[in-house]
Amino acid sequence: MNFAKVRNFSALVKPSLHRRPSFAPTVTLSILETHLGRCRNLKQFNQILSQMILTGYIRDAYAASRLLKFATDSHFVHVSYSFRVFSYVENPNGFSWNTMMRAFVQNYSPQNAVLLYKLMLNHNVGPDNFTYPILVQACSLRFSEFEGKQVHDHVLKLGFDSDIYVLNTLINLYSVHGNMEDARKLFDKSIVLDTVSWNSILAGYVQVGNVDDARLIFDQMPKRNVIASNSMIVLFGKTGRVVDAYELFSQMEEKDMVSWSALISCYEQNGMYDKALVMFKEMAGKGVRVDEVVVISILSACAHLSAGEMGKLIHGLAVKLGIESYVNLQNALIHIYSICDEILIAERMFRAGYPHLDLISWNSMISGYLRNGLIENAKALFDSMPEKDIVSWSAMISGYAQHDHFSDTLELFQQLQLTGIQPDETILVSVISACTHLAALDQGKWVHAYIRKNCLKINVILGTTLIDMYMKCGCVENALDVFQLMEDKGVSTWNAVILGLAMNGLVGESLNIFLEMKNCGVAPNDITFIGVLGACRHMGLVDEGCFHFDSMVQNYMIEPNVKHYGCMVDLLGRSGKLKEAEELIESMPMAPDVSTWGALLGACRKHSDIERGERIGRKLVELQPDHDGFHVLLSNLYASKGHWQNVLEIRGIMEQHGVMKTPGCSMIEANGVIHEFLAGDKTHPQREDIESKLDEMAKKLKMEGYVPDMNEVFLEIDEEEKETTLLRHSEKLAIAFGLLNIPTAMPIRIVKNLRICNDCHAIAKFTSKAYNRDIIVRDRHRFHHFKQGNCSCMDFW
Repeated sequence: MNFAKVRNFSALVKPSLHRRPSFAPTVTLSILETHLGRCRNLKQFNQILSQMILTGYIRDAYAASRLLKFATDSHFVHVSYSFRVFSYVENPNGFSWNTMMRAFVQNYSPQNAVLLYKLMLNHNVGPDNFTYPILVQACSLRFSEFEGKQVHDHVLKLGFDSDIYVLNTLINLYSVHGNMEDARKLFDKSIVLDTVSWNSILAGYVQVGNVDDARLIFDQMPKRNVIASNSMIVLFGKTGRVVDAYELFSQMEEKDMVSWSALISCYEQNGMYDKALVMFKEMAGKGVRVDEVVVISILSACAHLSAGEMGKLIHGLAVKLGIESYVNLQNALIHIYSICDEILIAERMFRAGYPHLDLISWNSMISGYLRNGLIENAKALFDSMPEKDIVSWSAMISGYAQHDHFSDTLELFQQLQLTGIQPDETILVSVISACTHLAALDQGKWVHAYIRKNCLKINVILGTTLIDMYMKCGCVENALDVFQLMEDKGVSTWNAVILGLAMNGLVGESLNIFLEMKNCGVAPNDITFIGVLGACRHMGLVDEGCFHFDSMVQNYMIEPNVKHYGCMVDLLGRSGKLKEAEELIESMPMAPDVSTWGALLGACRKHSDIERGERIGRKLVELQPDHDGFHVLLSNLYASKGHWQNVLEIRGIMEQHGVMKTPGCSMIEANGVIHEFLAGDKTHPQREDIESKLDEMAKKLKMEGYVPDMNEVFLEIDEEEKETTLLRHSEKLAIAFGLLNIPTAMPIRIVKNLRICNDCHAIAKFTSKAYNRDIIVRDRHRFHHFKQGNCSCMDFW
């Protein structure tokens, strides 16, 4: 036992007044009891204490113990002041020592109780059977099993191990620390057991979640009580045994508020929110008193059900009960109002509760703002927090990522690093996702290295996110390394590899992984087949695609959704089977989405089916006059055939409806910084060097055989202007920047928000050969790995 501070503590316990009174005592025990019975404040208590000291009656051990007991039981006498009273007593009896130790324990100063026990032994005052329960409780509060065992040794040495009160506190001590082996030994060796003994050992098993032993103890109890039954309901709820919980609840002859609360929490914890509400209504109907715990459980159920109106009724009940000001309840109310789109009410509650709210309150409000898309409000509140924990950082960083503020996600993560707080899984997943969207491979690799350096376990979610990042940055080998090293692989992990390989043009490898997945006994889901059909689409494998589409329905009973149909339409369209693609659209059991129609319209342009493309395009423009993609595809279809009057007509319709074409944008990372380029961009700091490099490229590539594809310029201008316009596409600007800034040994990695055009595709192929550079472009649909004049897509995209 650590009593390093006992010397200083002992110095405080020396009587400060030892002189004998100069007159006869005027205070008797009877008078003392009378005055204490009338004492209502600290001033009156001090008057009594003064008389005790001045008359010397404080030296009477019994009288002093009565005075001390009154002091420790009174709300107006602080425990430190009670200790000063204790220090005036020359020879306190065992009752006084126990009283003072108990006061320290009750006032959350268990360390002082332990020190006082050591001092008690130094004063040769013998502990009794009341001393050790207090001391054991102090060790429990200190979470010090080692000290508790030392106290246990003292108990055995002095022969108090047969005292049932001592025994019960020792069982509780070991149970609190999860040491059920020692707790059970004490329980089994005891000759006498009472209700507290049974409840204590049962509570221990409940705490560690041991259902079997808890049930065994419960069944052996001589007489089951409400406390034991409530503990079992709590355990059943924690372990998902809802039926057992309800059966036990139904069998209880006597139920209290905790019984109802335990069952309601059981339903809420196990996602049975409707039943939780039904049980709450039944509880209220029977007139059972409701407390804060029940209300919080019901508010949580309402939040999961988005039952805002019910939540308001519960709020009204809380006000009626006078518990609305409880911080935990306010946090639950902030949460439900945020969930149910009542963010202004949540905000009012937060402001009304300030400054008595806790960290959970701040975090709940930040999460509420983010959930409602109020990013700036969330950041302002985050910045004004008096202190932040990992939940605060996690909420803000993941909120940025979820709302596509990817640059802000990375910037805030860098600020987190300066605090020394270790990021959790949610933060790492959000940061890696941001790196994926920004193609920030260097930063993504840094996060992966951070995970390895700190020996963080790569679970299914984190591993899958890493695989997705590497795949979408074109680093297939890195992605496969992560996949192979993962101990646990979920279906989402397999899907990420299948989709990633297909996107990178490794169709055969993608289909092989799908076969391996099935051989490992992992059942594919609807997302798996999107990857498989996408693989077939990228290489024009019509027969194999049709086989997998039918297999999905017949062998795996997966109903195709709009994305599966979209893959098939794209597969048929790319392969020139435009009639079959259109018939498939007409046979779809659901309305085709934008991507599906866009795939067919794009195929019409690719295969020069102007009549079909015009018919479909005109129909789509009428159906969705605000969608820029349909207008652009139809306009490009006309432009490819030189129908400039029709092009002007479509652009006029776009202008009439305020439809703006999404500008092409290419991103490239250099030295950890993301650079963005728009078509014709002249704002980059290196614009002069880039322009010079483009001119150099144009001359050099023409010598290699490059011929500009004027069909990619959808403007009625002369050929020279068309060539100049072509050369300023965002991909070409990014390639020129890459040649200037990316070391020769490293590939040039570019992310494009739209489909790469034919001319940019050709430029990338010729550049890869003429400059001996690997170029990787991720466009809207797939990856293009350019090397020595060839592309991984084999010109099929």
